[in-house]
Amino acid sequence: MTLLEQLRKMTVVVSDTGDINAIEKFLPRDATTNPSLITAAAEMPAYSQIVDDTLMTARKQLGDAAAPEAVAKHAFEGLAVEFGKKILAIIPGRVSTEVDARLSYDTDAMVATGRKIIKMYEDAGITRERILIKIASTWEGIQAAQVLEHEGIHCNMTLLFGLHQAIACAEAGATLISPFVGRILDWYKKDTGRDYAPAEDPGVVSVRAIYDYYKKFGYKTEVMGASFRNTGEIIELAGCDLLTISPALLAELDSTEGDLVRKLDPAISATLVLERIPMNRKTFDRMHAENRMASDKLAEGIEGFSKALVNLEKLLAKRITVLEHEAVPA
Repeated sequence: MTLLEQLRKMTVVVSDTGDINAIEKFLPRDATTNPSLITAAAEMPAYSQIVDDTLMTARKQLGDAAAPEAVAKHAFEGLAVEFGKKILAIIPGRVSTEVDARLSYDTDAMVATGRKIIKMYEDAGITRERILIKIASTWEGIQAAQVLEHEGIHCNMTLLFGLHQAIACAEAGATLISPFVGRILDWYKKDTGRDYAPAEDPGVVSVRAIYDYYKKFGYKTEVMGASFRNTGEIIELAGCDLLTISPALLAELDSTEGDLVRKLDPAISATLVLERIPMNRKTFDRMHAENRMASDKLAEGIEGFSKALVNLEKLLAKRITVLEHEAVPA
């Protein structure tokens, strides 16, 4: 059996892409997207009709007087939902759709956006059980998730780099967290100037600690390792609740044979001696300030996703201008 076939027996495999063709190839249970992935997909000729239809819908909703930039900004959430709908027609499980990263420190705005995204899906006949609202794991984002979860809107907490974020997310009742394995590794390699074997990879160690903590203390929040740099990281986290993996690494796992050993097991985690950490805003802020890696990567991640969204809006603004020019009779 291939490594991918064995992994599916112990972990839910999720596809980390907006490329619908890649999702059709590997048939994951769930799929995740973000502004960078949506931008990459939007630039593929195969998906030009989805982009064009979404833009023209946004134009009709805003009226002819709206500037192309306004139409593009309005169209982003619609485009993310359109890709989500296409993905949900292929997979049996859930799709994650991201809240604008520029709102990551505004609880009320994140709650409003989460509700809006869910309404767009429900208006299309898709139930909220199949949607995860993806929110940055700031303190404000975690509070937004708590509100949304109370309303039956499930959340995927992204840009998560530290145990303090994970504990706060679990205590807020978040459905799922996405600790970023590869980005943690990137930070440590730059900070220390050394390479790490998969078993000692700081991203792997971080996810293992979070998984053990959750299983030890009975949290229902699921752990989904994300942002992988190599298959070695994935192999070391076999048994994690979920793993979201890029098409390139899925292909590598699918073409590799060998024995895959389960590395994470809830029964083993439950036997560990761990200290429970009561979490509140003061403790969260203190632990975050003490964790240089988490502080750096959270800020960097929000900035990166925000820039990706700006780039996508620029791409969409150019496209709506072309579409409208083509629509004018000669």
